[in-house]
Amino acid sequence: MTESLRLQAAERAFFLNVYQAGLASPFSDDRIALETQIAGASGAPLQKRIERAIQRVKAQIAILEREGRVDFNRYGSEDRGLVRAGLLFDFFYDFRVSFDQHIRDQIAAGDTPIKVPFADQALSLLQQRGFSQEDALRYFALCYQLRRAYFFLYRTLVGRSPCMKKLRQDLWHNVFTHNIELYDRYLWNQMEDFSTLLLGETGTGKGTAAMAIGRSGFIPFNPRNGVFVESFTRSFVSLNLSQFPDTLVESELFGHKKGAFTGAVKDHRGVFDHCSPFGAILLDEIGELSIPIQIKLLQVLQDRKFSPVGSHQEGRFEGRVIAATNRSLGEINTKKIFRDDFYYRLCSDIITVPPLRQRIREDPGEMDDLLGFTVTRMVGKASPELVAMVREVIDSRLGADYPWPGNVRELEQCVRRVILKREYSGHQGDAAAESVAVRLREGIENGSMDAHALMTGYCFHLYGRFGTYEAVARRTGLDRRTVKKYIEEWRAQNPEVTPSNR
Repeated sequence: MTESLRLQAAERAFFLNVYQAGLASPFSDDRIALETQIAGASGAPLQKRIERAIQRVKAQIAILEREGRVDFNRYGSEDRGLVRAGLLFDFFYDFRVSFDQHIRDQIAAGDTPIKVPFADQALSLLQQRGFSQEDALRYFALCYQLRRAYFFLYRTLVGRSPCMKKLRQDLWHNVFTHNIELYDRYLWNQMEDFSTLLLGETGTGKGTAAMAIGRSGFIPFNPRNGVFVESFTRSFVSLNLSQFPDTLVESELFGHKKGAFTGAVKDHRGVFDHCSPFGAILLDEIGELSIPIQIKLLQVLQDRKFSPVGSHQEGRFEGRVIAATNRSLGEINTKKIFRDDFYYRLCSDIITVPPLRQRIREDPGEMDDLLGFTVTRMVGKASPELVAMVREVIDSRLGADYPWPGNVRELEQCVRRVILKREYSGHQGDAAAESVAVRLREGIENGSMDAHALMTGYCFHLYGRFGTYEAVARRTGLDRRTVKKYIEEWRAQNPEVTPSNR
């Protein structure tokens, strides 16, 4: 019987830090602190600390290899998990550049899975270090998943503000849970039951956040073919529900058979049929979904089965559901936008994508990050000259307090307009409406507004957003004449604010 190995006290403390770093989100302060401890170089720049931590782990693994102590299976239960964590940490960083290149190559190749040229080398290394063939395949796929998640969260959701750091961390936990060890033990192939509700104003980037989740699912590796069984480029499907009338939404969701209704001239596959078992589907603008469709969708979420319109044949949906709406959580709850059972089935996780004005308010440097990212994406390379030109127009024409009512989407159009015409005046009507919203928030927080002032201001704010008395009446439950009276009263008392009618 092979004698159990034990780590020395200093080795155990070192690998404990490595183990805890592996559990932490790469976007968290805890991860940075742990990697700093591993590196033993607190004064160095962050990237140098990370590289130093990687090299120190590699050096410690090399010592275990020289002394014949690298097989984690030979350790007692106390140390086995620590050595195993160190080996996986070293493996992940050994192949991170290869994984990143494979991600870029797969994006270029599209929906057909491509060969993984370093797979044999990677799997052989894991098995040499004591992992079974089954575990080696799973951890190879898990490392690919980890790298994809980091790739998309880091590269597509830019920004240094605290709210954006929180968003990336929230999305990481949505993919791997708060504890990746629990994910590894129980959930890596069971995440379909965890639905997500994304909240945020129009233009904040909810679709980008959803895509990061959808492209970061676990995808097994097929050693016979030398490929991951599916390309992540087809693992995310999106449907904007507001684009379709109620009569067609069901068909877009579940599909239909030829002849199921007038105009159904051929079979049609819905988004549930298109969705990959390793990916996710985004149901955008779900706040506009009618109650009858909510009931049918609830049945699919609960039973994972659906039938195309005009057919009794059942299909099975195996991916995750991500829903998105620009309605606030308060509006959803107070106005009963969703049936209770449907809402609770959707909200395994609720993530808010912050508005651009909050991001800039928390850290003005966010604007520089976004302009650099946007310009590079538009012209294909970094251009400090174009960034400086756009920044000069924003500073001189809009000012620091412009509320960016269209959020990141508006900023992208601003960049295009400045490149074309070197001018951008913003949406002043929307800015005025935001000014009213700010007054209302301050009045509520300070207790300086009575109920009548709040109601007149709220009606005026809604009128600025939706442009008609009827729209305001529907949202407030007031009659049209009362709404008109309130709006005119607020306008008379605040003549400097005039909302745009859209």
